[in-house]
Amino acid sequence: MKPFLDADFLLPDPSSRRLFHEYAADQPIIDFHCHLPPAEVAEDSRFKTIAHAWLGGDHYKWRAMRANGVPEEDITGHEPDYRTFLAWARTVPHLLGNPLYHWTHLELQRYFGIQETLSEKTAPMIWEACNAQLARPEFGARALLTRMKVRAVCTTDDPADSLQHHAAYAAARRPGEPVMVPSFRPDKALAVEDPAVWMAYLGRLGAAADIAIGSYRDLVAALDRRHAAFHERGCRATDHALVAPVAAFASGPALEVLFAKLQRGVVPAPAEAELFRTGLLLEVGRMNARRGWVMQLHLAAVRNLNTPMFRKLGPDTGYDAVGDVQVAEKLALFLDALQSDGLLPRTILYSANSGHYESLASILGCFQEGQPGKMQLGSSWWFNDHIEGIRRQMTVLANIGLLSRFVGMLTDSRSFLSFPRHEYFRRILCAMVGGWIEAGEAPADFETFGAMVRDISFRNASTYFAIPGCPPE
Repeated sequence: MKPFLDADFLLPDPSSRRLFHEYAADQPIIDFHCHLPPAEVAEDSRFKTIAHAWLGGDHYKWRAMRANGVPEEDITGHEPDYRTFLAWARTVPHLLGNPLYHWTHLELQRYFGIQETLSEKTAPMIWEACNAQLARPEFGARALLTRMKVRAVCTTDDPADSLQHHAAYAAARRPGEPVMVPSFRPDKALAVEDPAVWMAYLGRLGAAADIAIGSYRDLVAALDRRHAAFHERGCRATDHALVAPVAAFASGPALEVLFAKLQRGVVPAPAEAELFRTGLLLEVGRMNARRGWVMQLHLAAVRNLNTPMFRKLGPDTGYDAVGDVQVAEKLALFLDALQSDGLLPRTILYSANSGHYESLASILGCFQEGQPGKMQLGSSWWFNDHIEGIRRQMTVLANIGLLSRFVGMLTDSRSFLSFPRHEYFRRILCAMVGGWIEAGEAPADFETFGAMVRDISFRNASTYFAIPGCPPE
């Protein structure tokens, strides 16, 4: 019987263990898609308790507690405190088979050196031990990132954001601390279903860009000006959340007519909304190509399904699910439109629905050119970032594309304690490649396959995103 979560956790054979310990374990991290609050990095925030650090905004944990029957008042009903922590501790023993079980204990080990498993019985001791350490200087937000060898984090930012926290951090960042750059997420500019809300947003965007937005052309110009400002702050990627791909094409004059209708408060028909979103998303894709950025498309997440709880708590609170939309035809048409313009940027596609992986990987293969791994099947996302989901994504990529060019893992997290997820991924990667060696499906060429593991862990992402101040090793 193997010990739980020992040094060889998830590494079943000698080849896997060699690949991980000699090639993957010590690699730095580029977290190219996360939701860390830039203000907390800039201000080097401290956490009052482990409840604040762990449970203050983690809807993964909130969903698990709800499934365990924890009343909402003990989840989101008050500031995180010992009662919230105890509810989580009572839930953890029921999580076996869920990646949260492994993540929870990896986080306790890697950040706090705590080997005991979390339960109602151990909760008081773990609460006191974690809080005592969080009170020390080396447990500020920046130090937590540095401890995990994080070289760069790409936060998720609206084009209307002033980026003041990024500027403050860049001015104050000390040697050895990670680079923090924004990502450009213009979803609100595409959200035309409620014209009143949309027009209010355009007011904020126009103020940020110093452009009065009175036409479709003005809107594109405002986004481009903010795109340039983000570039100056080190941004090298856009991020877009789409339930389904869009591919309904309209001319510039037709989009101006649509803009005018929206400006008058006319709610667009679904077909009109898709025309507008397609046109604007194509413009952002072209901006990316011109400035050498990456475009990230997150597909097939159906959001805010519980209307009463959405009204009470807002978005990103654990009421989203996997969508079953069709993606292939429209996605191919959208990418082909950019390719036909000669302005298809480096692109990463993610889907919350793992059934899309073969379609996405095969479509991407039709547009590979100009650089190794230009078009990427993104890492297993959201509901798929468990052992089987990570293996499936990499298996599909290896079967249809080039696993060796994969840019690897990200946290997609709001928590400063989530970075052991990169270790989790690397262990699964090494077990996969090591398993091929053990089975005689690959030669025992550790120089070649160790370099491949090292590249997927760090170097590919470093080269692919080319974040200023974060050179490849």
